[in-house]
Amino acid sequence: MKIYVVSGLGADFKVLERLKFPETCELIFIDWLIPEKNEPFYSYVERMAEKVDVSEPFSLLGYSFGGIMVQEINKLKPAEKVVIMGSIKSDKEKSKFIRTGEITKIPRILPTGMFNDKAANVYAVVRKLFDPKNPKVLQYFKVRDPYYLKWSVEKVSEWKFDEIPEVIQILGDKDIVFPIKYSKPDYVIKGGTHLFPATKHKEVSKILKEVFV
Repeated sequence: MKIYVVSGLGADFKVLERLKFPETCELIFIDWLIPEKNEPFYSYVERMAEKVDVSEPFSLLGYSFGGIMVQEINKLKPAEKVVIMGSIKSDKEKSKFIRTGEITKIPRILPTGMFNDKAANVYAVVRKLFDPKNPKVLQYFKVRDPYYLKWSVEKVSEWKFDEIPEVIQILGDKDIVFPIKYSKPDYVIKGGTHLFPATKHKEVSKILKEVFV
């Protein structure tokens, strides 16, 4: 079984590198693309989905913003299984903070310059306060194109999606990005912050081996 994997916003696959899958699984990573100027979200999803080969059975796995992306890809190219980690199954699971961005349209009016390397460094310091066991947050934050980052934040805040019950959701109970109180996940990682695929990889790997049998 091929599993197409999309990582989190601005992140490469280092955050997922310690996860273990059944030996029968072949992982294929889909890298984030830089959005074209004023590109509609559906067009971007289509480009992200190009790597998915529908000639044989496959599954989709997404982390954080990648969880949103794989659910969108699944609409174009239906998968055998869709698994999301540290992500939400519908817009009804958005936190109050994200909803504020949706209502006020603040992400849309923020200058692109705010999403530069300096901002990434500040983000890393703040995340370290919430996740002291994983201090090297910046090592996961690899895609730093300001336009891509601003565009991504806009799309998360604007995202509208009806829940698909078959989607398998794994959440950490200490996640402040997508708080568990707004969701009913299939699996809960005790003590897991938003970076639980890296910090709680043994627990997550056990679940993945159950899911991808």
